[in-house]
Amino acid sequence: MNEDKENAVKRKDNGVFFLFRLIMLLILCYLCLIEESIETVMKKIINPWKSMEGYNCFGCSPDNEAGVRMEFYEDGDEIVSIWKPRPEYQGWLNTLHGGIQSVLLDEICGWVVFRKLQTGGVTSKMETRFRRSISTEDTHVVLRASLREQKRNIAIIEARLYDSAGELCTEATCTYFTFPKEKAEKEMYFHHCDVEPEEILPLI
Repeated sequence: MNEDKENAVKRKDNGVFFLFRLIMLLILCYLCLIEESIETVMKKIINPWKSMEGYNCFGCSPDNEAGVRMEFYEDGDEIVSIWKPRPEYQGWLNTLHGGIQSVLLDEICGWVVFRKLQTGGVTSKMETRFRRSISTEDTHVVLRASLREQKRNIAIIEARLYDSAGELCTEATCTYFTFPKEKAEKEMYFHHCDVEPEEILPLI
C-alpha cells in the first residue's frame, strides 16, 4: 500500500516537473519571437536631397531611371538597404555586375556617414571582396553597413551584401574622408539626415 502511494507521488512529481519544463520552453520561445521581431523593426531614412532641383545621384536619387535608386533604413547601429536586381545591370548572363555591387556597397557606406555622423564626405579608399555571384533574377538583395572606426575626419565603414537566401556574397571596407559640418552644408547642401517617425517592417 505504501509502495503504491510512493509511486503515485512520484508520478505526480514527474507530471509537475514535465509541466514546468513545458511552460519554461514556451516562455523561451515567446521571448525569442519578441527578440526577433525587435531586430527586424527598422526606421526608414529620409533622403535629405529628394526634392532638390538637379539632384540625380546614380546611387540614391529616386528619379534617376538609369540609377540603382536605393532606399535606406536604420536598424540599431546598422544602415540597411533592400534592393531588387535588374537584368540591365548584369555582367555575365544572369549575373549582377561587380561594378554595380561596388556602387551599392559604396553608396550604403556613404549613408552611414550621413545618418550616423550627420555630415557629408567622399570615398578615399574602397576594398571589395567578391565571395559569391548574385543572380539578376534574385527577388532581392540585402545590404548592411556600420561604422567600424572613426579617427578625426576619417571614418572606416564595413558593408556586406547578402542574396535573398541570406548568403554573404560581397563585402567591402570603405575609408571615408568626412567634411566639417560647415563644408557639408556649403558644398553638399547637407543639413541633417533624419528617419521617419514610425517604425516599419520592410517586406522581405
